Amino acid sequence: MTKLTCDKCGSRMRLAAGDSIASLASRDQVTLVCGRCQHTRLEDRSAVELELMHLPAEIAGVHTSGKTAPLPVPDKTIQYKRILLKLGGESLAGADGDGIDPAAGETLAQRIQSVREMGIQVAVVIGAGNLWRGREGLEHGMERATADYMGMIATVINSLALMDALERAHVVVRVQSAIEMRAVAEPYIRRRAIRHLEKGRVVIFGGGTGNPYFSTDTAAALRAMEIDADVLIKATKVNGVYDSDPHKNPSAKKFDSLTYIDTLNRRLGVMDSTAISLCMDNNLPILVLNLWEDQMLERAMRGETAGTIIQSGNEG
Repeated sequence: MTKLTCDKCGSRMRLAAGDSIASLASRDQVTLVCGRCQHTRLEDRSAVELELMHLPAEIAGVHTSGKTAPLPVPDKTIQYKRILLKLGGESLAGADGDGIDPAAGETLAQRIQSVREMGIQVAVVIGAGNLWRGREGLEHGMERATADYMGMIATVINSLALMDALERAHVVVRVQSAIEMRAVAEPYIRRRAIRHLEKGRVVIFGGGTGNPYFSTDTAAALRAMEIDADVLIKATKVNGVYDSDPHKNPSAKKFDSLTYIDTLNRRLGVMDSTAISLCMDNNLPILVLNLWEDQMLERAMRGETAGTIIQSGNEG
């Protein structure tokens, strides 16, 4: 029995939430918590430091706090078992739309946690518009592929910021990147991602598709189909799809539902045409809603009218 073994149930213990191996040097004692029974105890730092340093970070407790709590059993009103949430990079930004605001990350984490508590498996794709917009580089003659790769790397930065916010909300999360960055994220492996979801973990997909010339909207559509999501949710700051910008046109008409073809023909700018076409070809519904409106996401999960649903229909 090692110093990291729980004396109550025999399971492995790890650092308490908020602690890290780097912080041990300033303490004589550290708090360990059991991942199964949540029993806690104090140990001398010198007795556990060596063992912790030889464990993978996620087991030691650096990136997660405790064992993944099983998802609740969804009640009969829940319409979706597994969702993919597409967020713009601006959702992590402050009031000026640039950079990363930890408070904004906490708001997102609360929204995601509330859905997870309904028993729904959640995957996330996040953009990088708060950090980098490739078109600005293109305007100065930058090569398109280079600009796109920079954007993909920026999405990993946002993924790590969201991961941290979720972990501070006691949500177990994994980041997978289409561009390998093994020091900070798992490589994208479809079957591993699905297994994480089945275990109740939130999975954040960073790095876009891993290829230039494809947007994060397309990455979201691709990942949603790969993990067999029931719906792709496009989070915006308006409560659905309109025929014009409601911030500029008070008379803008909101659509409760649209077909894929109508969305493409009207050029409504919900998502890029590649992403919409991909969803259409594979019959994946797209739900556009205001994530920041209280209870909007929860209502949508119960099948109540919320935002705009884009799906197959009478295309004639």
